[in-house]
Amino acid sequence: MFDLSSLRTGIMAGSTCPVEAMKKVMKDMYMKDVTIVYGLTEGSPGFTQTSVNDPVEIKVETVGRKLPECEVKLVDPETGEDMGPGEKPGEICSRGYNVMKGYYKMPDKTAEAIDEEGWLHSGDLATVDEDGNYTIVGRIKDMIIRGGENIYPREIEEFFYTMPGIKDVQVVGIPDDKYGEIVGAFVVLEDNITLEEEDIRDYSLKKIARYKVPKHVFFVDGFPLTASGKIMKFKLREQAIEFLKIREEQEEDLS
Repeated sequence: MFDLSSLRTGIMAGSTCPVEAMKKVMKDMYMKDVTIVYGLTEGSPGFTQTSVNDPVEIKVETVGRKLPECEVKLVDPETGEDMGPGEKPGEICSRGYNVMKGYYKMPDKTAEAIDEEGWLHSGDLATVDEDGNYTIVGRIKDMIIRGGENIYPREIEEFFYTMPGIKDVQVVGIPDDKYGEIVGAFVVLEDNITLEEEDIRDYSLKKIARYKVPKHVFFVDGFPLTASGKIMKFKLREQAIEFLKIREEQEEDLS
């Protein structure tokens, strides 16, 4: 056990941090002045940050305001139009001294990432409030479209972190013939905790919209990670398809 009482501040970055995890860091690790930085390697590598003077809600729920000398904006992923405070989520983009010149000897990839006006497109969806604080809601490619409804996995993940017994969770879209996609949740439980799929669904039905409730829940020991420790959601989608195929075969054998 380490004595962390001398800790005061630090930076949380690298991947989206759940709100409940940030609260625990501030309380259990004494880092009440911890800040969040958001950005990309291609953006050197951050372009928004919270302040040590921000209210707790801003520190844990947003990635703060744009850094000095950086331009930041949201654009509609479909139309490319600029979006303002209080509007639906848009792709967060940055422009300025911080943006890379390009990928080495990869002009086509560079053109995909940086548009003709010099804006670096992150691939992340975000909202912005009237004070200029940005909130990341998920990756564009991870957004679930269920029967025409846009569902942001991070919103559901944040909800599940409030459920007793859940240690970690990841939400993905699973292909479905009727709705196009349905919601699936991969859940890691706390030690010595036992929950069933119906427990998760029943808890959800009482607190979130029905179309956001996971159709399928998979209990796992961990998630597939990249070499840098980021969760590979595309691998989880593949696992979900495989798990459901096995379930169907088992049900056929019992019938």
